[in-house]
Parts: sequence; structure tokens; C-alpha cells
Amino acid sequence: MNALAATSRNFRQASRLLGLDSKLEKSLLIPFREIKVECTIPRDDGTLASYVGFRVQHDNARGPMKGGIRYHPEVDPDEVNALAQLMTWKTAVADIPYGGAKGGIGCSPGELSNSELERLTRVFTQKIHDLIGTHTDVPAPDMGTNSQTMAWILDEYSKFHGHSPAIVTGKPIDLGGSLGRDAATGRGVVFATEALLAEHGKSISGLSFVIQGFGNVGSWAAQILHEKGGKIIAIGDATGAIENPDGIDIPALMRHKNEGGVLKDFKGANAVDMKELLVHECDVLIPCALGGVLHRENAADVKAKYIIEAANHPTDPEADEILSKKGVIILPDIYANAGGVIVSYFEWVQNIQGFMWDEEKVNMELQRYMTGAFKNIKSMCKTHDCNLRMGAFTLGVNRVARATLLRGWEA
Repeated sequence: MNALAATSRNFRQASRLLGLDSKLEKSLLIPFREIKVECTIPRDDGTLASYVGFRVQHDNARGPMKGGIRYHPEVDPDEVNALAQLMTWKTAVADIPYGGAKGGIGCSPGELSNSELERLTRVFTQKIHDLIGTHTDVPAPDMGTNSQTMAWILDEYSKFHGHSPAIVTGKPIDLGGSLGRDAATGRGVVFATEALLAEHGKSISGLSFVIQGFGNVGSWAAQILHEKGGKIIAIGDATGAIENPDGIDIPALMRHKNEGGVLKDFKGANAVDMKELLVHECDVLIPCALGGVLHRENAADVKAKYIIEAANHPTDPEADEILSKKGVIILPDIYANAGGVIVSYFEWVQNIQGFMWDEEKVNMELQRYMTGAFKNIKSMCKTHDCNLRMGAFTLGVNRVARATLLRGWEA
């Protein structure tokens, strides 16, 4: 089941639990605006190339719309739609004053030179500049984009609207980016894990962890879990997987990675088969990479007691059912990986105030938001007698529905 079908299914289930009016339910699913633009640029060899860019703005009942921009050859309108909708519920779960959006350009960023990427980003910004804004829609980086992409958008947007640092988040620090933003999603995953474990009378120290995916989120989560006394016994990424039952030396692994080494060549651990990773013996499994990695083929073999969804949609609905029957506790993506958007919100607030925070304040506020959201999810679980995923969805959908009703949606 793809991300769109799964998100819609979760939404409908939450809406039934909440007893939402069918007209309201329908109106919450319909996106506010879908934008599609043609971006034509000269390539470095003098030829012209055209790329399709789009932005789906899903809902603005609770505030400006917020979501990433991805550069990827398969930017599919359906998927962008699902991700925009997911951002609406995610920002509501985290209780930050945003709605959801998502966008992208269908291109292969690896095949474009830096100057071609810059031209493409600027043309895209020129086409959508009057449809985004500090209090309308605030983009951020996603797959295939980074802080440099955000710097180009900021510069191009500012040519039309004057200096506007709050137009995008995930910017370079020198242009008004926030300290702690780089580690935010991984750090948020750790705060979420702590909140869940505390509920069960446990702490990170002494437990064993398996991490699938060692990009930004996976590597930060691994470092912070290691600092807090967690034992990371296996890690995998696209290049291969490694294990060490006594715990992998994460600082040494990070040095190896930063020197350009691949995971499977790391000396302090043994190589294992990628398929083994997700069904490895451990207390906590953290998928941080692609969606759909836990499915009906492998769910029955999962040995972890807790799964923390740091990736978007790593567990498909069939696996969800199998795992719940086994008594595995799943902390849903819509909450577990919200650290990134929460610190994006802090960046936006700092830009609007023109007053920057130190990193300690960023991390302290992030912990406060993650812990608060977990308490709110648990109280929804009690009210509706449901699992954590439905607790999070009912929390998010209920907040958006209340805001929509208060604003008067039928007028």
C-alpha cells in the first residue's frame, strides 16, 4: 500500500473515532491549492531543458503551510499530495502553528551541475514566489535539496519581496539558519524514544538498538543514543550492514564515515546481510531510511519490542497488524520524526523576531515539545482506546478539525 492510500486510511479511521461530520471529513482531505509550473533553463552545454515543478498546499487552518521541496526524478503528484496531507497532521500533533504543504521538481540532481541546479531553483522560485510567503507557505529542504538550495530560494524571493529570512527554513547558519537544526530530527527521535521508554519504566541506558539507515537522521540518532548509554548492536545503509553484539563504537564509526569510508568496511564490527537487520535480535528497532521496509513478508520475524519510526511510512498497514498482534509497540512516524519540523518552526520564530537562540535553548525547547506531544498522544489513546498511531492521528486531525470549525468553514 502506497503512502497516499495509507495516510488516507489512517485519516478516515481517526475521523471515525472522533465522530467527525462527513462533510467536514471530506473538506479536510481536499488540498487548498495545487501548483504546477514548467521550469525551463539553459544547460551548461547551451541546450534548453525543461522540468516540471509543483507545490501542493494542503491546509492553512492552523497557520502558514509548511513542508519540504524535493528534487527527484519521480516526483509523483499523488505522493506529493499524500506528503502534504501528512504534514498537516504532523504539525498539529507537534502543536506548532502550521498547516501542511509539499513540493518538488522532477529532475535528477546528481546529473545537474551546481550552476544548473542554481538556475533551476531560481526559475522555480520566480514561478511560485507570489504563492509562498513568510505567513503563507514556508518551504524547507527534502530529498535531493539542502541548505544551499534554501539559500538560493531566499535570495531569489528577496529580490521580489525585500529581505525575508523567514521564507524558508533549513538555511545555512550564516543566512539565519538555526543552531541545532542539522541534528534536530535525530535528536527528536531520541527524545521520543525516551518518552516512550519512560512510560514502560525503562531508559535508553543498557538497552540494545538496531538502526536502519545511516544518513542525517540515523547517524545523529546513533550518536545521541550512544552518549546516553544505549548499546547500538547493528546498523545498515544502502552500502551494507554491520553488527557487533557488544555494541558498535559510534564515535569511531563516525570518524570512519567522515573520512569517506563505507559502512561495511568498518573494522570494529562484522558485516551482516541487509535483510537480517530488520529482524535482528534487539530491544528497539529504528528504521531511518525508506518507506515500506516492514511488510507482511518480514513483520512476523521482527524480534524488537519497540519500533521507532524515524523514516516516513516504514511500516505498511499489513505489517502494522501483524506487529500489534505480537505485542510490538510502534511509535508512529507522524510523531517520532517531527523533531525536524519543530526546529524549523524555531528557526522561523527566530527569523521573525530577528533574535537568535543558542543551541542549548533549541534542544531544551525541542525536548519540551516532544515530551508534551507524547503526553497528549497518550491521553488520546486513553480516550479512544486505541494504539499510538491512532492516538497521534486523532490528536492531529482533531486539532485541525477544531481550528477549521472555529474559523467557520461552511460560510
